[in-house]
This record gives sequence, C-alpha cells and structure tokens, in this order.
Amino acid sequence: MKLYFSRNPNPRLAVAVARHLKAEVSFEFASPFAPGQAERFRSLNPSLSLPILAWPGGSLWEADAIACRLSRDAGSNFWRGGGDEPDMIRWLSWGKENFVRACDMVHFERGTKQRYRIGPINAAKVEEGLEVFGKAAAILDAELARRRWLVGASVSYADFRMATFLPFNDVAGLPLDDYPNLACWYRRLEEIDAWRDPFTGLDAPHLPPVERQALPAG
Repeated sequence: MKLYFSRNPNPRLAVAVARHLKAEVSFEFASPFAPGQAERFRSLNPSLSLPILAWPGGSLWEADAIACRLSRDAGSNFWRGGGDEPDMIRWLSWGKENFVRACDMVHFERGTKQRYRIGPINAAKVEEGLEVFGKAAAILDAELARRRWLVGASVSYADFRMATFLPFNDVAGLPLDDYPNLACWYRRLEEIDAWRDPFTGLDAPHLPPVERQALPAG
C-alpha cells in the first residue's frame, strides 16, 4: 500500500499514525491540486484531498478511515475497539465539532491563508475560533486533570486526532499554556517520535513560510 501525503495537518496526521504503527506502507509526497496532477489522483479520491491510502485496485481517503484501516492491519488497539471504542468515537466526534474545529479556524486564518497568499487575516474569524477554543480547552483540561490519555491507559488515535493542528501552533498562536493539564498532555505526545517528527527520512518538502508581519498584533 502507498500513503500519499503532504505536510499539511490532516496528511501529517495520517503519516504520524502510519509511522507510529510501523505500518507496511510506502510514502509518496503528492500535490493533487498542482498543474497536471488532478487526473492522476481523481480515481483515488474524487475530491483530490490528501491523505490517500492506495493499493492495486482500491483506495481509501480521510485520515480517520486510514487510521482505522492501518490500526486493524497492524493488529493494534491504537484505534480502540471493544468496550473502549464508543469512548474513542465520542472524542473524535466532539473534537471535530469543538476543539479541533477551533484550532482549524484559527490556524486557517493565521497559517493557511498566509502560507498560500489567499487573503488577509480575518480578525473576527480568529476571535470566533479563540472563543470556541477557550470553551473546548477548558473541558479538555478538566478531563486531563485525571487521566494521562483520552482513552484508557495508553495513547490512542483519539489523542493524535485531537492534536491535529497543535504542531502548527507556532503560527496559530493558540494559548495552550493557559490550560496546564492540556499542555502537559501535548508535551507527552511530543515525546512520541512518530508524532514529533513523522517525516524523518521521507522526501517531504517543507510548507511555505508564514510571514510574521502578516500576523495581527497580540
């Protein structure tokens, strides 16, 4: 199987999962939206978005689905099953609509738009994202006061998914340190080699830089 990826948040997540699980996949950096590339990838994912997991005669897209497939193939409980699966799905669902969404909102304005020159920072959208982030981070901080990981006694895909945008916080500027238990949890994640630098040894061109002067003061 081959995992097509880039350094953007969701493809990074998929690569981190594959490296953590030591999955039997090869990796290929891809740019489906680049000139002349769309038709190569359209049959693998009609939306052209990454990540894409492909094999002869089939493909799978969306990071959550890929994580589930790779975890099952590896015989790992990283994607929780059995009695823990509802709890994991709870965090995936809640994160998508709350914490992860808030991180995405802020990162899109301060990071993505500035990297790719697709418009100025919308301060109102940043403030909206920060408001959602504050509410969600407070909930996570309280939960993580009594547990090291979101599901069970070891790291799971729920932790990786919840942290999707945090490796990009150098540009997003989310106030993670205002929530000490949340910050400690993320430091634990950064102790995992596959999470901290999933691209080690891969041909993975860096993202375009974000010009610091493009960020709003404060």
